[in-house]
Amino acid sequence: MTKTGKFFIGGLLLSILFSGCQSPEQKAIDEIDRTEKEIFSEEGMLDRNRVDELINIYVDYADTFKEDTLAPEYLFKAGDISMNTNRSHQAIRYYSRIIEDYPDYRKVPEALFLKGYVYENNLGRLDKAEVIYKEFLDKYPDNEFADDAEVSLKYLGKSPEELIELFQTEEGDTQPLEK
Repeated sequence: MTKTGKFFIGGLLLSILFSGCQSPEQKAIDEIDRTEKEIFSEEGMLDRNRVDELINIYVDYADTFKEDTLAPEYLFKAGDISMNTNRSHQAIRYYSRIIEDYPDYRKVPEALFLKGYVYENNLGRLDKAEVIYKEFLDKYPDNEFADDAEVSLKYLGKSPEELIELFQTEEGDTQPLEK
């Protein structure tokens, strides 16, 4: 056998050995990366026919590797995709799980805010949204979403007509809306 042939076989054996030694976590991460690349187009558009597949892969990772630092990150991605594809109850479940199971995760405040947002805007549950926004402001008054939570509370439940009238009043135009 030639030197080149020996190097080729040696390299092949090493690559097989290393791929066989890959941790279960790394295999799952590689599957997630591959699936994300397949499902998201170059423009960032999502293949809606495969949304559940991607959500399930994220959640499976979090279920299997609960202690891994990527678990809450993947749950957050599952919540985000669920929220943006009208899977509102799923989104709330994932955000709640992050808040409860990963209290030190850096995006807990955002998960709490988005939970309120989903209740308000996707489900029309203004009562639950109000409670969550208030909880958010109590816990995270200096968070970058605090202003958004305050605005959401201020305008919660207002009809478009009421909002227009309110905006006109705030701008100093006290003329009532014509009916």
